[in-house]
Amino acid sequence: MGISNTQIINNGAIIMALAVALDFLLGDPHSWPHPIIFIGRMIGRYEKLIRRQTWVSLRLGGFFLAGLSVAMVAATVSLILHVAGLVSPWLEFGISAYLIYTSLAAKCLRDEAIKVYDSLKSSGIDESRRLLSYLVGRDTQSLDEKGVARAVVETVAENTIDGVLAPMLYLLLGFLFGFPVQAVFIYKTVNTLDSMVGYIQEPYREIGFASAKLDDLLNYMPARMGSVVMLLSGLLLGYDFKNGARILIRDRKNHKSPNCAYPEAAAAGLLGIRLGGTNTYFGQTLVKPTIGDAERDIEPEDIMRTCNIMYASQAIASVLCIAALIFVK
Repeated sequence: MGISNTQIINNGAIIMALAVALDFLLGDPHSWPHPIIFIGRMIGRYEKLIRRQTWVSLRLGGFFLAGLSVAMVAATVSLILHVAGLVSPWLEFGISAYLIYTSLAAKCLRDEAIKVYDSLKSSGIDESRRLLSYLVGRDTQSLDEKGVARAVVETVAENTIDGVLAPMLYLLLGFLFGFPVQAVFIYKTVNTLDSMVGYIQEPYREIGFASAKLDDLLNYMPARMGSVVMLLSGLLLGYDFKNGARILIRDRKNHKSPNCAYPEAAAAGLLGIRLGGTNTYFGQTLVKPTIGDAERDIEPEDIMRTCNIMYASQAIASVLCIAALIFVK
């Protein structure tokens, strides 16, 4: 006997609540198998294969890379859940909950950000730069304390969308249409593709073109909806909501990406700091517009404040998504 859509939705509220709770409590234990690691390895192998081909351009090969990666992940997830469902509905439920839990990255992101924060407060700039290099794609070796703090604030703000709110939105849509795990892992695959090859600098400009554009497309609505959720979280936390809204409206397009400026503008406005500007990637300098007004100098404590915004945003989104899954029939 099949599972009705209403049953899927009702189970969805439980699964989403469980996944959010597990992420909050456990994060990503390094000893546990993590699907995103396997996805990253798969993408890396496909990239090497495509780069070795001479009959196809790197840009066209990038479309193959994105399409094949997404198709393989969606098919693999579907097969795993189908086999689990044949064994036991409870096994399918448990695997679904685990996979969805691994798609959320709030605690992992906070933990990595706090490592840099603690290092800035105690270990010195060299260690802070080293730890930051695990979090961001930009070159970190010449950053000063303010530059390190700015980089962490920017990546936490951006990943509040990519690692927290966008997966929850695609989970919600997936639950409503009956394929939640596939939906969120399609999104996570595209996001991983973008983080690995979606750069405008060489050697990724051509092979990463399709991945970057696909990531822009899938993050279009999450970035805009999520930045509003971030403003609401800032209001609850006592930050400057009015300035956050003003900066979001004013600076939402101050980025080469159509989406990244939205969460960064929300965070910059809420905290009264300036983000953006010139960065170096793979030895190449990239000049970008600034975001926000420098009402004060950025400081390490802004890392903690941005993490608070992220967690409050996840709490608001959790309530909204779980309520939708309960009441939408």
